[in-house]
Amino acid sequence: MRRRRLLLSLLFVPILIGTVAAPAAQAKRGGREFPVPTQSSQPEDVAAGPRGGVWFTEFQANMIGRLIEPGTITEFPVPTTESHPEGIEAGPDGAMWFTEWTGNRIGRINIGGAIIEYPIPTASSFPYRIVPGPDGALWFTQNVGNKIGKVTTGGKISEFPLPEPSSGPLGITAGPDGALWFAEESGNRIGRITTGGTVTEFQLQAGSEPFEIASGPDGALWFTEFGHNSIGRITVAGQITEFAVPTANSDPNGIAAGPDALWFTEYLAGRIGRIAVQGTIVDIGIPTAGSYPGGIAVGPSGNVWFTETGSNKVGEIRP
Repeated sequence: MRRRRLLLSLLFVPILIGTVAAPAAQAKRGGREFPVPTQSSQPEDVAAGPRGGVWFTEFQANMIGRLIEPGTITEFPVPTTESHPEGIEAGPDGAMWFTEWTGNRIGRINIGGAIIEYPIPTASSFPYRIVPGPDGALWFTQNVGNKIGKVTTGGKISEFPLPEPSSGPLGITAGPDGALWFAEESGNRIGRITTGGTVTEFQLQAGSEPFEIASGPDGALWFTEFGHNSIGRITVAGQITEFAVPTANSDPNGIAAGPDALWFTEYLAGRIGRIAVQGTIVDIGIPTAGSYPGGIAVGPSGNVWFTETGSNKVGEIRP
């Protein structure tokens, strides 16, 4: 299990939670950065939500954040202390659903900020990413539990063990074939699970360490490989292609699909990359040094949103 937690040693000091209009710093190519009100909150994942808002997890501050244009941020504390919220996505029920990395729970937060939590049956499973599935449920990875989990909008959780031990599943996405696809970081594999629980795995090269995965506009699945400093592509039939990231040792991390390309974060390089479906890569520097971008999402308007785990900001690019 490799988790890049550069800020875990920082002391978290609670402050009054409320709504703050964050000053936006102008970035390159029409981009902006929004400071998170709580210091050292370590924003991790980000997702577009209902009514035009952008939601994000604050791993170290134990909160869920919401950003509404032109930059108003509201923070909501997670009831379970030290739960370390990680992945977040919009559910089919109009709420946001998130994983609690050390809290071992799945959380649901509605538009008003009310939170419900559902314990995961397997202890210390370390849930990472979550995504809505084609069956109306939410599916999530259990990194240490070595399982794929499913939670209904009513809170019922099912778990599906992976065939190989210590696979280390992280990113997960709904595929174009009606199944869920996920990245096995420790196993160096891409996995596929049907809504009935049948798992198929596709082996990658040793040391590739796939991290996040997204369903692309070309009908294939795209994933980051921080071990090979590459972006991978796999068809639903299992054909794999890799594209090297131009910046050396960039540590590609999160990935999200846009209407005509994929966008990804370069954690160590402090850059945002764009890869066309033909494989051409361009990247954009983030103005703030030590930003360590992690999660990334493409909003309905085409704007790209990303978290800056190191600089405690949420960033935006307007393509």
